[in-house]
Amino acid sequence: MKEGFTMLDTLLLKSDFSELGRMQDWLDAVCESLVVEEDKYGNVLVSVTEAVNNAIMHGNVGVTDADVVLTVGQSPTQFAFSVKDMGRGFDYGALPDPTAPENILKENGRGVFLMRSLADDVQFMDNGCHVSLYFDR
Repeated sequence: MKEGFTMLDTLLLKSDFSELGRMQDWLDAVCESLVVEEDKYGNVLVSVTEAVNNAIMHGNVGVTDADVVLTVGQSPTQFAFSVKDMGRGFDYGALPDPTAPENILKENGRGVFLMRSLADDVQFMDNGCHVSLYFDR
């Protein structure tokens, strides 16, 4: 996360889609404690869920012994969620545009697009194994 953020909590998940319910329960509790407005909560939920899905499916390639680490932090003007996987990373700057005509009917390939559309700022680190999603208060 950016400098000036105070870490508030961490959740360790196994790289298994059955962990998504536990992630949502944690996210609900964190958003309640941060007093996230209802209209912003949907953006947070979709963005973080997409990041975790990508970490499980693409980062850890379904290796259930691999971890996905979520952290939440805040600054006076923003709050942020970070998602880190144990994979090798990816070239996040060279993703195909999911809104291009040749991609519009594809069933996947929209996760990073959604994160960038719904969060106020998105930063990739560690060769793409770590993403931080920032939301203005």
